[in-house]
Amino acid sequence: MARTAVQLYSLRDIDASLPDILDLVGETPLEGVEFALRIREDDTDVEAVLDALERNDLDVAAAHVGLEDLEENYDEMIELYGRLGCKTLVVPWLDPEHFESEDAVADAAERLEAVKSDLADDGFDLHYHNHDQEFVDLGEAAAMDELLARADIGFEIDLGWAQAGGVDPAEYVEKYADRISLAHFADADGETMECVELGAGDLDLEAVTEAVERADVEWYIYEHDNPENPRESLRNGAETLESLR
Repeated sequence: MARTAVQLYSLRDIDASLPDILDLVGETPLEGVEFALRIREDDTDVEAVLDALERNDLDVAAAHVGLEDLEENYDEMIELYGRLGCKTLVVPWLDPEHFESEDAVADAAERLEAVKSDLADDGFDLHYHNHDQEFVDLGEAAAMDELLARADIGFEIDLGWAQAGGVDPAEYVEKYADRISLAHFADADGETMECVELGAGDLDLEAVTEAVERADVEWYIYEHDNPENPRESLRNGAETLESLR
């Protein structure tokens, strides 16, 4: 059975320490978290984070780590995430310029492949998380398809952003089922493309849930880029994900 988590970027505006935020997550039915920038940029006590994970019975689904961080601060990154027991690292963003041409995609894929190889030697997996810029049409295929053809890495599909990019997210899950173990459940208004609470936008939750079930996706991860009330958004996202399993 799939497990549920929250991308902690969604809770970045809560004025509390990271361990206290993990306590809030522990009050929900969620089973895990996905780390974001805060674990690296704050003066965070890793032992306090580990204690909070344990007391709330939360596992670490993955962590978002910038490609440049992995290239320039590799030893620091693997030491940190190794201590946290996190073996799945996800590059969460590459600028649109990386998807403007086949050559640009090839360069991005080469960088990802190089980092993936190093991580594999140290027992880590590398995934890539999409937004909408990856789905630009390059003629023969979308840039996302080109990237996945060139880089043998995992694919953390963001269902809402995939839809914003003009593709059917359920069909994309089916196409890359063997590459997807993590799926972001995010939603948006189709006209304004503003992020909304899960279930309040145009994402076809029934269709994407059926697709991720068939693909045997391991983690359903809730994300809202700009929640008006992060605490309420956390509760809503947790309850909605729980209802989908």
